[in-house]
Amino acid sequence: MANPRIPYRFSNEGPTLTPPAGGNILVHLVVNVEHWSFDAPMPRTIITPPHGKETVPDVPNFSWVDYGMRCGLPRIIDAITSRGLTASTSFNASVIDAYPRAAEAMHSAGWEFIGHGLHQKSLNHAGAEQEVIKTCLDMIERFTGTRPRGWLGPGLRESHDTPENLKAAGIDYVFDWVVDDVPNWMSTAHGPLLSLPYNLEINDSIIYAIEKHSSDEMLERLKRTVSLFEREAKTAPRVLTLGLHPHLIGVPHRFGSFEQMLDLLMKTPGVCFMQGHDIADWYTAQVAAPQTP
Repeated sequence: MANPRIPYRFSNEGPTLTPPAGGNILVHLVVNVEHWSFDAPMPRTIITPPHGKETVPDVPNFSWVDYGMRCGLPRIIDAITSRGLTASTSFNASVIDAYPRAAEAMHSAGWEFIGHGLHQKSLNHAGAEQEVIKTCLDMIERFTGTRPRGWLGPGLRESHDTPENLKAAGIDYVFDWVVDDVPNWMSTAHGPLLSLPYNLEINDSIIYAIEKHSSDEMLERLKRTVSLFEREAKTAPRVLTLGLHPHLIGVPHRFGSFEQMLDLLMKTPGVCFMQGHDIADWYTAQVAAPQTP
């Protein structure tokens, strides 16, 4: 089997799904809110150091993400809440202490908190994986009063044992396996775990930080995706997840495109905005978890 966790099939040959009452294109806004440690190498850079020699502290690249937490995030929160929309945050748990105002604002807005590690460091480089997962979930639960049901790995990275460790920690769904436009059950040694759609193509980190496209590229990709999904969703629902980062989509020269993206989605017939737990509950009500041996 090519995929060791999710059996292969054509997406349009999966279980028959009745769309939710709100529409047949399920839009999930996921704002990645991260803590990049000042005294460690930066997870990603916008400016290379002189002579290519990495330095710590890395003031310019730290400032890049710190600007997003100060300026970009409040813009994003306002754009979403002022339109009466909902979102989720994939959330480094250490943000609670490093950026308390950010954590408070998203909690007050009613966003779902998705586990995203402690700091912005891949799980397979962050130390004892089980302890990192547990500590992250415990911290978020103490802060919000609700234990996260979902997980998005920093950088979407996993070890061979991550699905087992997430399932054992009580996680219901994970966003790391970007293989379909609808949810899928994936196998673990501790029982089924739900894989929910995320996005690597309509994701500001890919478009702007890695591929380095122009400011309107994400908007253009969204327009074309919505056009196709409108056609496909006539026969089967589609999940459309947007991956967002405050230091990327929240900067002034891109923010107008983000607002146009929200407005485009709001005026598209059949679009309904949902959080991760809504999508998971909608799917599991129709497609029961497979029985384990």
